[in-house]
Amino acid sequence: MGKGFFRRKRDVVLGVDINDQGIKLVELGRSAQGFSIQGYVTQLLPAHAMVDGTLLDLAAAGRALHQAVSRLHSGASLAAVAVSGPSVITRVIEMAAGLSDEEMAWQIQMEADQYIPYPLDEVALDFQVRGSSPQGAGRVEVLLAACLREQVEAREAVLALAGLVTRVVDVEAFALERACLQDFASFTPGHRVDGAQWAVDAQGMGVACGLALRSFAG
Repeated sequence: MGKGFFRRKRDVVLGVDINDQGIKLVELGRSAQGFSIQGYVTQLLPAHAMVDGTLLDLAAAGRALHQAVSRLHSGASLAAVAVSGPSVITRVIEMAAGLSDEEMAWQIQMEADQYIPYPLDEVALDFQVRGSSPQGAGRVEVLLAACLREQVEAREAVLALAGLVTRVVDVEAFALERACLQDFASFTPGHRVDGAQWAVDAQGMGVACGLALRSFAG
């Protein structure tokens, strides 16, 4: 199945938010006091390099990301990136409780045409059990996420052009939700970060922070 929108990773990763307006790059740290912003950068994208969540000029986006990485002055090379746009599909479905991951994966593959309007071999697909279904015992709710595989591969290519290794592919909405649950605007500025400027810029850094938080998934 797909790239793993839900797979938990323990390595430190940079959060890389690539959207139509530009690139936002965040490096997080964590201590007993909570999360900290070790560094962050914003970088404009050339016009029309990305439109409606689809990367149209990989080389230009790669150059812009390389500039952002250079400005960040981080030693990290692993990255988390998000997919967005009309090709991203999320669904909550019900399945029988007690199935293994392999059994769920097989059943989703068999029933994928009910949820996904694309040929299965063109799709990156993943799922996560959310908990018991309110409809009755013996059922669980499963969150399904999918997008066109070419969207994932385009982001991997852009990160590679910037010298980064894609460790996590997420969904933009999930990354933003994760950041908001942690109150990312209150993260402590590190020694390389201007706290007053972070207070101004934090509002637009939610997706990048949510991606960087994948470093600390349990």
